[in-house]
Amino acid sequence: MDGNRLLNTSVDDLCDYFEEKFRVDVPVLHEDQIVVSQEETKIDVSRDPMRFIRDRSQPFYMTGTVVEATVPFSGDSEAFKVRPTSFTTVLPSGTVNNDSLVIRVAGTDLEPQQVKGEIGRRLADIRKYLEWLRGNASGFNEGIRQLAREQIDRRRQKLLSDQSLVANLGFPLKERTDAPRTYRAPNVQRRITPTMPPASTAPFEPEPTLGNDDFENILSIMTSMALVMERSPSTFTEMDEEALRTHFLVQLNGQYQGQATGETFNYEGKTDILIRVKGKNIFIAECKYWDGAKKFGETIDQLLGYVSWRDTKTAIIIFNRNRNFSQVLEAIPDAVRSHANFKKDVDDNGEGRSRYVFAHRDDRNRELVLSVMAFDVPQPQPTNT
Repeated sequence: MDGNRLLNTSVDDLCDYFEEKFRVDVPVLHEDQIVVSQEETKIDVSRDPMRFIRDRSQPFYMTGTVVEATVPFSGDSEAFKVRPTSFTTVLPSGTVNNDSLVIRVAGTDLEPQQVKGEIGRRLADIRKYLEWLRGNASGFNEGIRQLAREQIDRRRQKLLSDQSLVANLGFPLKERTDAPRTYRAPNVQRRITPTMPPASTAPFEPEPTLGNDDFENILSIMTSMALVMERSPSTFTEMDEEALRTHFLVQLNGQYQGQATGETFNYEGKTDILIRVKGKNIFIAECKYWDGAKKFGETIDQLLGYVSWRDTKTAIIIFNRNRNFSQVLEAIPDAVRSHANFKKDVDDNGEGRSRYVFAHRDDRNRELVLSVMAFDVPQPQPTNT
């Protein structure tokens, strides 16, 4: 694959592609949809010991009947050609015709029970083989993604190392005139062919990211501040989102340096807490009161409107007031996963804190990590005087 395209494509999306491309989907028979047909045919009875035939060295045909049972299936038809590691001396037989398996029973004096019994025995043998094969394929399928990720990571590391080597020479980089600008994945012989994730082949430029250690430390500081609010609700009763945000900024700026290092915490608009590098956001947090799943989805949209750099770290801090907190915690994951840009779950510690991977709203190969933290800040009840 073209190096720039590889670097510009989401690793998870590439793993999805290769996993879908190479996995073995062992067929599943849909026996509830079996249909049968019959027709006359000529049958060679020269090997029938119960018949008197003078010359058995050549075929001796009689008019008989053939019954065909057609069984639809889903999965890879090529898998019928694979013998599992467990097998018997008598191999099951049938004919694959597109997405159906055909079992033929022929004879000169067929009886209904005889035909039904033979079809049942043949199907039982085929089911047994498919079950054995399914066990073999499961281990193979489970290893595809890990193998793909290892190969992708190895190639990415080499490409980035090569870029660093050339960059450190101090000379202008010459662009290759024969560099491909598009990439076409080879056809895969499957009923539904997976397609390579779309990506740019423009020269890849590494982008600054917020380190995981700093990200975890920032979230830890914000969690500690939120716990103070949770345990002392009366202090923060009358505060709106902007006032609550200011308390987080005070704590964060107390542990991180200012403008000179590009790690100063500030805000734009009403609720942003962010870190900027070279004029771009690499960490953004939103503080919101819970106002239903629809409003929460709009908060995610707002967050996606701010981000523009790869591997951006983001957070949404949800404050719950005078609502059933258990219901809020149950609603958050569904609201996150129903968003059009949601890609996958990353972590859930079961304490109102969960983490997800999202795609940038304009480019699915640009990903961001979204950490959602929910806290219950009940409104204090008035006291009797």
